[in-house]
Amino acid sequence: MTIDPTPAPRGPRADTDTPTGAGPRAGRREWTGLAVLALPTLVLALDMSVLHLASPQLGADLGPTGSELLWIMDIYGFMIAGFLITMGTLGDRIGRRRLLLIGAFVFGVASLLAAYATSPLALILGRALLGVAGATLAPSTLSLISNMFKDAGQRAVAISVWISCFMAGMGIGPVVGGVLLEWFWWGSVFLPAVPVMVLLLVVGPKVLPEYRTRDAGRPDPTSVALSLAGILPTVYGLKRAAEDGFGPAPVVAIVAGAVFVVLFVRRQFRLDEPLLDLGLFGDRSFRAALLIILVSTAAGGGLYLFATQYLQLVAALPPLTAGLWLIPTAVASAAGSLVAPSLARRSRPGHVVAGGLAVAVAGYLTMAVAGADSGPVLVATGITLVFFGAGPMTALSTDLVVGSVPPRRAGSAASMSETATELGISLGVAVLGSLGTAVYRGRIEGSLPEGVPADAVRHTEDTLAGATAAARELPAAVGDRLLETGREAFTAGMNIAALVGAALVAALAVVSARALGHVRPTGAAPPQAEPSGEHARGPATPGPATRTPGARTSDPDPGPDAVRDPDGSGPLKG
Repeated sequence: MTIDPTPAPRGPRADTDTPTGAGPRAGRREWTGLAVLALPTLVLALDMSVLHLASPQLGADLGPTGSELLWIMDIYGFMIAGFLITMGTLGDRIGRRRLLLIGAFVFGVASLLAAYATSPLALILGRALLGVAGATLAPSTLSLISNMFKDAGQRAVAISVWISCFMAGMGIGPVVGGVLLEWFWWGSVFLPAVPVMVLLLVVGPKVLPEYRTRDAGRPDPTSVALSLAGILPTVYGLKRAAEDGFGPAPVVAIVAGAVFVVLFVRRQFRLDEPLLDLGLFGDRSFRAALLIILVSTAAGGGLYLFATQYLQLVAALPPLTAGLWLIPTAVASAAGSLVAPSLARRSRPGHVVAGGLAVAVAGYLTMAVAGADSGPVLVATGITLVFFGAGPMTALSTDLVVGSVPPRRAGSAASMSETATELGISLGVAVLGSLGTAVYRGRIEGSLPEGVPADAVRHTEDTLAGATAAARELPAAVGDRLLETGREAFTAGMNIAALVGAALVAALAVVSARALGHVRPTGAAPPQAEPSGEHARGPATPGPATRTPGARTSDPDPGPDAVRDPDGSGPLKG
């Protein structure tokens, strides 16, 4: 991968109705801006996993109930998922850089509030505020990248760097948390975000362009409420289903969310300036890329949960050691993301994505043959292959989503990409987690050793974590047999879930090759236009950079640096 530091050509920007990828090449300022955008992306991802290791210290200090502890862990992800669509579209309207800087300030303040919280309620509120602020960061950074990098090849590299930072943050979260907890109190895990956000606030205005859509209407409060009412219950129901199975409460939450999603969609079709432009789904590349992101992250998210539990509960590794075993996963994901742009210059992106998913299938099959006594090597290798193979999918599919829309709708497209990722992870954890739990309970039933008290049997039949806790209270011989039975049952559930994941991703590889087969290699010259007339053929199949059917051709985009003139007469160059 080569980053071109050559200054961008001087002069006016290309008209944003020109297909994305046909504009000027980025220079030193844009690459510096990318580095500034990468830092909050890493912190955003890090905060999703950094608190897991801190829960014992947090519980001893604040004394939360079981329900409060669940909300402390989950509210951050809930708020991000719920507000992504709103914030993505809001950035298009008020200014993407402005929204990013507002979000960075709030994220820094919320990090301090969470770090020094003195009660469970204060920590829940701090984490909720972190989630709302975090929802401004992901779509703002991604849509700004689409404005800064007009050349298709450079944009693919920039998005790959962005993706690799996000995945690195997810991977190193437990390790960073473990190191901080060795020396400081539980609240210290929130503090690394503060200097990063201060740096963004200081440097961002100097190196990041401003962009907002000309003549955008006011946000529709009813649409905002309907989007929250649709997404939040759905994510809540999926998370509860992952922990307790698809009982009445999770099912009611998911159905209620689906009803509000339908109402939200109907309202968007009636509005002149919708919160979410559903016309974007008219583009074939856009639809296919979102589907690939949703299904692939569902399979990967579900198996990642099994991998982390296997390392701690089956292989019996301490949390920090388990985190170290997962570092290759983050490195592999970043590597897969970074090699994707160069591969996509030589081959069609759909084929690169399909090839990466084939590697991921090998990872799922490796996890499918891991045994309870095989140690951490097979599982760690399998999940590393899964994330390496998913790297090109994540980078190129995200690039296709953002690149298939005109720049005026980049924020909305970015928010949909991030929402698909959040929903995919929640869906995978719920469905594959429930499948693994069903297999676990089926294997446990009737196979426990004699002499196990009824209370221990109940905990063991619930989860492997319950079996581990119950075994500590039993005589060594009985406890060891109980643990062996539970570990074998859990591993069997993981094996079945991995086989299902392999089948899903193998099918997705075929879909990628077929549905995205028309997309040309990055930077390839478009086909020559056919002559007009009665013998002329229809237009060539649009690539990822062409205007979507939902875009209004009567409203040309003012350019990536454009902001609205105070009198409304036209854009000013920022």
